[in-house]
Amino acid sequence: MTITVARLLRHMAWANQETIKHLQTLPEESLKAYATNPEWFVAEVAHHIVDSADHYVFSITGEVAITKPGDPCIADIETIADLARLAQQAAIVDEKLIKAADLEDVWLDLQNGERKFQRLRSTVLSQAIHHATEHRAHIASALEAKGFAPINLDDISLWDYEKYETANGLRDK
Repeated sequence: MTITVARLLRHMAWANQETIKHLQTLPEESLKAYATNPEWFVAEVAHHIVDSADHYVFSITGEVAITKPGDPCIADIETIADLARLAQQAAIVDEKLIKAADLEDVWLDLQNGERKFQRLRSTVLSQAIHHATEHRAHIASALEAKGFAPINLDDISLWDYEKYETANGLRDK
């Protein structure tokens, strides 16, 4: 088996879904929990993970996953029920990121507002993984800071993903 970033992207997709599942078990007020900055509350951070991944897909592949450049971003998360939509959106964008791991690692011409720059496709894919991991940790901290059951980050680690792969016959993919 060749070592590939696709496995890390599959872990990211699984961990994102596990995080959303956990959030669906919590009371509505948990969505407004924050650790240090009230502008970065749980619902906003969860939304940000998926919305950013949507933008990464377009940057990496030129394909639209959910929203086209210039369109409004995905809808905000207001209620626990909105998390079902977020889980579906995460599945769409994460699957496209996984498929992007098979693309050639080329320099991409990117733009953020007026600023134009170049990045390797592998850099953007790696950033997608790190970005989601960082923000899942923010969600765990915010929940714990406000007294809600936090996500146990050890339960969504790569070690646990490997157990999940093995238990579900995904180990050699």
